[in-house]
Amino acid sequence: MEFASLLLLFFGLTAFGPAPKLTTVKLASTLSVGVPVGFAPMPDDGIAVKYPSPRKPLAVFSNPSGRVDFSVAVRPTTFESFDYGVLIKIYKSSIQRLYTKVDFIKEDIRTVNGRDFIYFEFVSTVADSRRTGGQLAPIKRYQAVQYAIEGTQLYVFTFVAPAEEQAQWQPTAQAVMGAIAMKK
Repeated sequence: MEFASLLLLFFGLTAFGPAPKLTTVKLASTLSVGVPVGFAPMPDDGIAVKYPSPRKPLAVFSNPSGRVDFSVAVRPTTFESFDYGVLIKIYKSSIQRLYTKVDFIKEDIRTVNGRDFIYFEFVSTVADSRRTGGQLAPIKRYQAVQYAIEGTQLYVFTFVAPAEEQAQWQPTAQAVMGAIAMKK
């Protein structure tokens, strides 16, 4: 019985490691995010190469190796926040269409700093489907994605790391998603 108590105490103490260190960055008068210490803003030319899109993300922060990113994008939407129950299904389906395989870790509607968000955490796989015979190894990524609607804008917060580094980056991703503050 004493051994079981000690084992429970050990697991209880080790489950609560030090919280990831974040720096608060104000992106707009109504939006601030927590960026992991050591991450730096990606320059516009780097964003254009890594995130080619007609709509440039509002901000992208990358770790020193450039393998882990936290991005914030804003897009117009006709949906409203009371549509979250329907949108979670639509966004899940969209995520599944983007990748060869998706293993969802968590999906829900949650409240962070008084604001509701749609939240997904998953490991995505993109396999080489070319028929040229030269198969490349699949690309696997750990991702945490959070969506929020404010007025006519959809905010998309994305944390991406190599899947083999999920254990290292998952607590940081969760802390980053929990540090988003949007004011009305």
